[in-house]
Amino acid sequence: MGPKQDPERQAMVPFFVQFKCELGKSYAVANAIAEAEIASEIYSTAGDYDLLVKFYVDRATDIGHFVNEKVQVIPGIKDTHTIITFKAFGPK
Repeated sequence: MGPKQDPERQAMVPFFVQFKCELGKSYAVANAIAEAEIASEIYSTAGDYDLLVKFYVDRATDIGHFVNEKVQVIPGIKDTHTIITFKAFGPK
């Protein structure tokens, strides 16, 4: 089994998006995502991508449309990489 989740999250599908931002825009992008209240967790990262963001959507939601319509429209985003997850591992 995966890690414990609250009942509302159990009906949801998690996925991650990595963001490459325009130079000097990563904090503005992170703040815009937070203000839109569409993400569960937002992290700044080192390496090829500037941000790693965890999202949850309803099982019926098309993740591609969600990313295109809710995420990639945020100013300052240069590129995204979506990671679909299969199973969460950890304590019950």
